[in-house]
Amino acid sequence: MSKDQEYMAIALDEARLAMQSGEVPVGAVLIDDEGGVVVRAHNLCERETDATAHAEMLAIREAEKRLSRWRLTGCTLYVTLEPCPMCAGAIMASRISRLVYGAIDARAGAVESIFNIPGHPSLAPEPQITAGVMEDECKALLQNFFAARR
Repeated sequence: MSKDQEYMAIALDEARLAMQSGEVPVGAVLIDDEGGVVVRAHNLCERETDATAHAEMLAIREAEKRLSRWRLTGCTLYVTLEPCPMCAGAIMASRISRLVYGAIDARAGAVESIFNIPGHPSLAPEPQITAGVMEDECKALLQNFFAARR
């Protein structure tokens, strides 16, 4: 198992926690440049009645507190679903060095599917992006969640 798969498996565990509480199953893990997990998070929008309580946003906010800095250079964010425009913007603003995600989001993806926010020339340097890590597992979790809600 590669390091990317190892950390994505942790993000998937977070996504399962979200699903258990009725949230859209998206999980995130942010690690520092030494490879230590700084924070784990999952969607809390429904529980918090907060449209910004996406896994990525929660991970970024908590990492900034724990690391006592807003620039998260030297950090990698693992997330089970391609970030939306809000989360992609936060990733850029926080200067995360690397983004790794599982499933693409053909409905609201803002890294490659619908938009390419990280690639916009007027924004901060683009993080290194790795897509499709454990994509089948990430996609299946989302599909099962939405199938059960129908």
